Amino acid sequence: MANVNVRNLPDEVHRAIRIQAAHHGRSTEAEIRAILERAAKPEGRVKLGSRLAAIARETGGLTDAEHALFARARIQSPAPAVDFE
Repeated sequence: MANVNVRNLPDEVHRAIRIQAAHHGRSTEAEIRAILERAAKPEGRVKLGSRLAAIARETGGLTDAEHALFARARIQSPAPAVDFE
């Protein structure tokens, strides 16, 4: 896991985070992780895979023939190992 140092954090911000952490029953460090996670991965964000699956459901999905076509076109053998030399 990565580590992050935050320099020059104003005292009043640190104090506010400590108080918020106490209200949530966790450490200041855990509170900062929660704040960063909420900021980086908001709940309302649309994930590409989920959106594509929803579009497929809305349009009726694949027919059996279309599914069979994709199954036949799919490469069945494993990919060869990469050689970096």
